[in-house]
Amino acid sequence: MTRHDRLMANGNTKLLPLLPAAFLLFSAAVFAVAQQTPGVKQNVRPATPAAASPAPAPARLPEIDPARYFYEFTQPQFYVRHIRIEHDANGRGVIKFERLNDETVYEEPVELSAAAWTRISSLWQSLHFLDSDENYQSDRQFPHLGTMRLKLERGGHQRTAEFNWSNNKDAFALVNEYRRIADQAILIFDISLARELQPLNAPKLMEEFELQLKRNGFSDPEQLIPLLHDLSTDEHIPLIARNHALRLLKKIEK
Repeated sequence: MTRHDRLMANGNTKLLPLLPAAFLLFSAAVFAVAQQTPGVKQNVRPATPAAASPAPAPARLPEIDPARYFYEFTQPQFYVRHIRIEHDANGRGVIKFERLNDETVYEEPVELSAAAWTRISSLWQSLHFLDSDENYQSDRQFPHLGTMRLKLERGGHQRTAEFNWSNNKDAFALVNEYRRIADQAILIFDISLARELQPLNAPKLMEEFELQLKRNGFSDPEQLIPLLHDLSTDEHIPLIARNHALRLLKKIEK
């Protein structure tokens, strides 16, 4: 369900509460559908040249990694109770999430920055994920923290690993990277909704933004620079929020 669908279909939809500190994002996905202009069908076929030269062979495209990467988090009692991130080898994909006492599945596009993808791809490689059968679950169980799943698909092969706590430093670091992606994306989503529907929530969201920034809770703060520029000049939100956005912008740009 895109943001436009939610706004048009649910006129009385209440603005969701602020995210807890652990959570965070972006504009709704827009899919373009090409339409053919109706007209009179033409059956006249152009004449073929008598001595047509063979068409040149198309340039060979570089090989593209067909892998699909997945991260999933589930804890039914958390405010953001379910998160699913899926992306390709270029770091482009979607995030879907669900909130407590809300059956709506929110979906937003997500694009990993080059720096974030470098860290994440390195961790996947360190795990040798498809070639390994390691159980990442530690002997100690922490189900109250939620269940995490990692999945990789490539060339007809796939593997899923599930755990609530891991002593494998690379597996633990990988799920933390995805958590930061989710926190960043969800906070951007909430800021966008506030700007459209309830601007008075902007000051509190700026406080949440600063808290996440101090905790190193974002996947890549530099991705947020354009958003902060927009917020600092958006006269629809309170001046205190605009000034806060400007201060945060200066912190990131140092």
